[in-house]
Amino acid sequence: MPSSLRLHQPDTDLAFILRETALKPVPFVPEISLHMAEDAIALWETTEKARGEVGLPPPFWAFAWAGGVAVTRYVLDHPEVVAGRTVLDIAAGSGLVGVAAALRGADSVRAAEIDAYAVTAIGLNAEANGVRVEGALVDLVDGDGAPADIVLAGDVFYERAMAARFLPFLERAAARGATVIVGDPGRAYLPRERFTAAASYEVPVVADLEDMAIKTTTVWRLGR
Repeated sequence: MPSSLRLHQPDTDLAFILRETALKPVPFVPEISLHMAEDAIALWETTEKARGEVGLPPPFWAFAWAGGVAVTRYVLDHPEVVAGRTVLDIAAGSGLVGVAAALRGADSVRAAEIDAYAVTAIGLNAEANGVRVEGALVDLVDGDGAPADIVLAGDVFYERAMAARFLPFLERAAARGATVIVGDPGRAYLPRERFTAAASYEVPVVADLEDMAIKTTTVWRLGR
C-alpha cells in the first residue's frame, strides 16, 4: 500500500493534528476557521518522523493553499453554485472548499483525499465550522466523480504528472454533466484554453509555501 494511502488511524491522527496545529480563521475567507500549522517545513519534517518515512508529500491538510482559498471565496460569494447540489471536493487537503460548500447549502459534500491525516483534518475542520462533510480516504481520479453535480478542485495542476491525471478526470466529470470548478494561482500545467475564467482574487499565502506573499489566483470553470 502506498504511504499516502496508509491505514487510517483516526485517534492517533487526531492527536497528532491537534498537537501540531491551532484553530484560527483563514485569511481572505475569515468566515471559516481551520486547524492550521505555523511552519510548513517543520511540520513536514515532523510528519515524516511520525510515520517513520522520508520523501512524503507536503502536509497539504495543514494549510490554506491559494487555489483552495480562491475557490472558497467564490463559493461563499456565489452560493447558487452549490446550494441544493451534491458536491465533490477532490484532493481536498484541509477540506476548506468542502466546508464552504456545506456552509452555502450544498445537499451533501464529499471531500476525497489520499492522505489519512487529511481525512481526519477534514472531519475536525467540518466540526469546527458546524457543518457535515464526508471525508473519504480514496483515490477517485480514474473515475468521473459521479454522482456529484459539482466537482471542486482547489489546486491540482502544480505538477506535470498530477495534471496529467486530473485533467482527464475533470473532463470526464464535465462530460457527464457536472459543473467543474478549479482554483489556479498561476500553475504551469493548467491548460487555460480549456477553461473559462469565473473570478480572480489577490490571495494572501504562507510565505514558505509559495514564492510571494500575495498570489493572483483565478477561479476557472471547465469548458468554453
